Amino acid sequence: MKRYYLIAVLLAAIAAGWFLWPKKPAGDMQQMAMKPEVSVVSLKPREVVLTRDLPGRTSAVRVAEIRPQVSGIVTRRFFEEGSMVRQGQQLYQIDPAPYQAAYNSARANLIKAEANVRAVQAKSERYTELVKIGGVSKQEFDDVRASLSQGRSDVAIAKAEVATAKINLDYTRVLSPISGRIGQSKVTEGALVNASQATAIAVVQQLDQIYVDVSRSGEEMMQLRDRYPELKSGAPAGSSSSVRLLVDGKPVGRPGTLKFSDVTVNPTTGTVLLRVLFPNPDYTILPGMFVHARLEQWKDGQAILVPQKSVSRNVDGSVSVWVVGSDGSVNPRPVTVSEIVGDNWLVTGGLKAGEKVVYEGVMKIRPGMKVTAVEAVQPAVSPK
Repeated sequence: MKRYYLIAVLLAAIAAGWFLWPKKPAGDMQQMAMKPEVSVVSLKPREVVLTRDLPGRTSAVRVAEIRPQVSGIVTRRFFEEGSMVRQGQQLYQIDPAPYQAAYNSARANLIKAEANVRAVQAKSERYTELVKIGGVSKQEFDDVRASLSQGRSDVAIAKAEVATAKINLDYTRVLSPISGRIGQSKVTEGALVNASQATAIAVVQQLDQIYVDVSRSGEEMMQLRDRYPELKSGAPAGSSSSVRLLVDGKPVGRPGTLKFSDVTVNPTTGTVLLRVLFPNPDYTILPGMFVHARLEQWKDGQAILVPQKSVSRNVDGSVSVWVVGSDGSVNPRPVTVSEIVGDNWLVTGGLKAGEKVVYEGVMKIRPGMKVTAVEAVQPAVSPK
């Protein structure tokens, strides 16, 4: 009996403690259980510049392929390979002896023709007076006049031959037509070169500026025309819009300008040629290099960005984010995005500045649920 009495007393004490212990309202306990903590990002307008990197090849602004204009033996070279040469500077000397002899012969023929004209001229002047008094016949006078015309023609021919011989003699001095850097010499002293040969004996390239030629599809060119008016038909050549040159993904040198867009689409590739001009004062960029030209495609000083991890893509292809309302409740919202900017999506519809988007903790929430929002560190933005 004593044992049953002790058990009854213990149960009575437990029951009394249950009723006397202070309790929280049931609603408060349910609210604590249903209010998870999530990290959010407050949307703020930012300045965003979208760019497009266009691959292409570099080419020199001016290229002069040096070819001999006369045939002969190269007797001397006047430049160092890889050095800078000036316009009009002599590069090679071709043996001038045969061309000097031809020039001297042409001059002698000219002197002979001029002497013959002087003799016939004097005779013509005498016959002009004699024919008036019957001292010579009309036929003799006409023959002298014809001889004078023939002599003058011979002088003109001789002068042309002298000019031709002088040109050929001058061509034995091979000059640079432009200023620039000269490359490898294909001939040495003693080599025989021929007029109008197909192979250049040297190449001079102007490298203080460099072209980058890129090809873009017709659709992309239409998009670029909206950003660069100089690509439109009738616009003046040249541009004040800056374009950056990238080598191995890194910007180098000074900004360039958009200079030229072809007027036809390549029917084989469906692309259009685009040419950009870059300053190259240090000659660091060489022709033939594979580079990228970074063009500014779009700029907005009030862009709305949302982190990529906050965006969910639905089965139908639409995208949505979880937005925390002013009352602390969270709900999904469909949004429209267009471009990736760093680790963010560029939002074009569905969100506005000041709203809070769930950054982490999506697995703990459901529509209409109250949440505790904790501001997350917003990722840095880098241009595309």
